[in-house]
Formats: sequence, structure tokens, C-alpha cells
Amino acid sequence: MKLLMLSDTHIPLRAKALPPQVLAEVEAADVVLHAGDWVDEATLDLLEERSRRLIGVWGNNDAPGLRRRLPEVARFELGGLRFAMIHETGAATGREQRCDRDFPDTDVLVFGHSHIPWDTVSPGGLRLLNPGSPTDRRRQPACTYLTAAVADGRLTDVRLVPLPPR
Repeated sequence: MKLLMLSDTHIPLRAKALPPQVLAEVEAADVVLHAGDWVDEATLDLLEERSRRLIGVWGNNDAPGLRRRLPEVARFELGGLRFAMIHETGAATGREQRCDRDFPDTDVLVFGHSHIPWDTVSPGGLRLLNPGSPTDRRRQPACTYLTAAVADGRLTDVRLVPLPPR
């Protein structure tokens, strides 16, 4: 099962549209995960239309319309792995310990907010993944997203994909 992980698209504030490379990944993925800060409901509509399966949460910049359509926290199983997704996990310092405490019975936590890619494993064995942003690199060298695969209860081929400058 091929996964695409996105966050912090901020359309139309930071970009007018998702990059074509991201849209191609949406159509190729079995499951698209979006960890909030969509900003525009049209982006949610587009991903719902183009993806085979979309799982999303709302972020701190998402208005009431998106908050009505999406949960703050999503918990789901994919290929035998227990996932959770939330927009914000707080400061980087102590993140792994906090997430161990707040997300017991979870194998993989996908989050966003910082626009800073993140891939660590907590002391309790929780994999924490932040795909960065495909539209707003902030202080990062490039805009990014994550791809991965799930097979036989394992997360494999986790890859941070930098986008070319626009």
C-alpha cells in the first residue's frame, strides 16, 4: 500500500495550487494523509476527488468549514499498523516523550504545523513523521512531502521528497 503524506498546504495563502508533482503523487497513492492547515476547502474537495482514499485533520489555520468536515485527531489502521494524525504536537523539545504519552497504542503518528520535516522514533517505539509543506518551505531548503509503503504490518520506504523551486 503506497502512502502520500502532506501537511500545511495553505492554499491560496502560500501558493495558488498544489504543484503538479504532488497531484501526480495523489493519484498514484493508495492513501493520502493530510495533517492539516489546508486553509481552502477547495483543496480538500480536490484531494477527495482525485485520491483513492483521503484521511485528513484540521489545523490551526483552518476555518470552521474545514473543522466541520475534518476531525482534530484521526486514528486509523492501514495494513496492520495503527496510525494517528494531528496537526500540532508542540515544541520539538520533548516531542517524542509527549507523543508516547498522548498516543499510546499507536505505531505511526503523522503531524504537521512546523513545516519542518521530521522522522524519528520515540523511546516507546512510536514513529513520528512530519512531511513538511509542499507549498511553503519557510526556513527549509525546499518544499517537501513524504511517501511510504505499508506491507505486512510494517512501514517501509519512507522517503522525504523535495520539490524543485517554483
